[in-house]
Amino acid sequence: MVPEISRFFGIVVAMYYDDHPPPHVHVRYGEHRAILEIGTAAVLFGDLPHRVVGMVVEWVALHRAELEKNWDRARGRAPLAPIGPLE
Repeated sequence: MVPEISRFFGIVVAMYYDDHPPPHVHVRYGEHRAILEIGTAAVLFGDLPHRVVGMVVEWVALHRAELEKNWDRARGRAPLAPIGPLE
């Protein structure tokens, strides 16, 4: 099971435990999948519709500190904190 940390506009953002650097999030939108780096919000892998990429990049920028804390929690196998949606 993938720990979901946020959901908005049909976009699901998750973070895996024991995942590889650099710090990143996994994003699902319908049949689309992508990995975005937390520090830069750059798409490292995958494909999302342009509109969805824009929303996720904005969300990552707004919640970067929370995402970095969750990354550290995941490394320590601690429970991840939910993060509010993009509104």
